[in-house]
Amino acid sequence: MNRLPALMFALLLGGACAHTPPPGDPETLRPAVEGFHKNLRWRNYRALSNLLVPEERPDFERKRRELHDDRDLTITDYEIEDVKMAEDGKRATVQSRIQWMRLPSASEQTDTVTSEFVFRDGVWLLEKQQAGPFAGELE
Repeated sequence: MNRLPALMFALLLGGACAHTPPPGDPETLRPAVEGFHKNLRWRNYRALSNLLVPEERPDFERKRRELHDDRDLTITDYEIEDVKMAEDGKRATVQSRIQWMRLPSASEQTDTVTSEFVFRDGVWLLEKQQAGPFAGELE
């Protein structure tokens, strides 16, 4: 009989843990970050849009059409320089160096881009981005 309170506590604690969403895994972050950069480089904006938080997708897609990015935006190179995961495992900050140009300009630009990914519903999604070809859009 003395074990009943301990058993009840363990069941209650176990049930609470089952409802707490798990943190993001660095191994699941890597494909999301690499996928974002590869889709950007190959102008696959539909797939790129799916890597964004849902509330940003309509504006992002509209802006790609308005700017004719499928023909005018070229990513010539990218390099992922640093990835920092938050302690809670639900956020990550990624520093990348991206070389790009958007017609009609023929000048290549090089930016250090800071991207903030969030872990939502079991997947990593891009929430914010500073600098680069989408500067001012994902803030």
